Amino acid sequence: MSAEFRRTPTDRERRGDLILAAVMFVGAILSAALSSISEIYGDEQAELWTALVYAAVATLPLAFRRRWPGIVAVVIALAYFTAVTIRVPEIYVGNIAMFVGLYTVGAWMNDRRRAMIVRVGIIVGMLAWLLITMYRDAISEADKADVVAGAMSPYVAFMLLQILLNLLYFGGAYYFGERSWIAASQRAVLEQRTADLEREREVTAAQAVALDRVRIARELHDVVAHHVSVMGVQAGAARLVLDQDPEQSRRILTGIEGSARDAIHELRQLLETLRTPGGETTDVASTLELGDIAELTTASTEAGLPTQYAVIGEPVPVPSLIAVNLYRIAQESLTNARRHAGFGATADVRVRYEDGGVEVEVVNTGRAVAHLRPGLGQLGMRERAAASGGTLEVTPRPLGGLRVRARVPLPMTALTPKTEARSPR
Repeated sequence: MSAEFRRTPTDRERRGDLILAAVMFVGAILSAALSSISEIYGDEQAELWTALVYAAVATLPLAFRRRWPGIVAVVIALAYFTAVTIRVPEIYVGNIAMFVGLYTVGAWMNDRRRAMIVRVGIIVGMLAWLLITMYRDAISEADKADVVAGAMSPYVAFMLLQILLNLLYFGGAYYFGERSWIAASQRAVLEQRTADLEREREVTAAQAVALDRVRIARELHDVVAHHVSVMGVQAGAARLVLDQDPEQSRRILTGIEGSARDAIHELRQLLETLRTPGGETTDVASTLELGDIAELTTASTEAGLPTQYAVIGEPVPVPSLIAVNLYRIAQESLTNARRHAGFGATADVRVRYEDGGVEVEVVNTGRAVAHLRPGLGQLGMRERAAASGGTLEVTPRPLGGLRVRARVPLPMTALTPKTEARSPR
């Protein structure tokens, strides 16, 4: 139960209190008239006008019972004690009003310590008044007491019945008021949790959309940038040898055609995945393996960047997601080298299997890099490394070029060595 919980009546509840007060007031007037006619107190009965005043004081404050529950309960209790003491001819509606007042203190008073004090004060006051009344009546009825051996006198039995009824009356008002407060606080907690969960759901949905957009952008960048870069380099080479070596130009143009075909194929796979409900963008390259980096280096060499490939350590099975991400990191590194390293640059790609993980390192020569300029390519590589639970280092080399190193830990189930390593083609 929250310590900050507070109950505030709504306009509808306040209108309901006004209706309750009006109904109780009319009922009190009718009860007073009938009680006066029936002479419930006999010769000790007070005048009828006192009952009318008592009806107003005991019922009309109920119109404000949720706003000021403590004050209303005290006013009704004092009116009730006074009415019973001076024998005002009305006892039924006043009893109901007292019960409602005590219940409301327990159900609606936000200061719980004060709520307990008000209720205990009224109950103790009523108990004291009841004991005094019983003592006074016992003395006046002493000479009339008819005690039979082994039996209880009618007067004592009547007093015990009064005590039992008062215990049930005040105990019930206290208990039901407290239960109403607890139920309201629990309902407020549930409503708050529901609101929090709804906000979380909205945030999660927005984050999911953002992550999907990032994944789509990363895949499009990796697919398009790589193939377009290769085609651009090959087209430039074909232009240079077009007149001197038509046969070489033909081979280069065939390579451009193949790169374009591969780009269209991968884009089609990506679009088909996006159109499939629940499809993940990483599925477009789910057939890629870490050994496919060998083909990547061969294509890089054919595109004009001489690239060496080496496997260090004993190969082990690599989960598909990790293999795809490492492949894309190597692909992006070679693409950047072709675009920025300059004429005469070379590259080395090393796949290193170590205890507990696998590392892919791409080192290229070429132009010196004074400072790294963050771009979509680097961002995508870092996201892929993080998505695989690994790290990425991109550092300029003192003699020119860059070193890109991605290291990813492998699950224990993947650390059984392969019987056969895939060789470069």
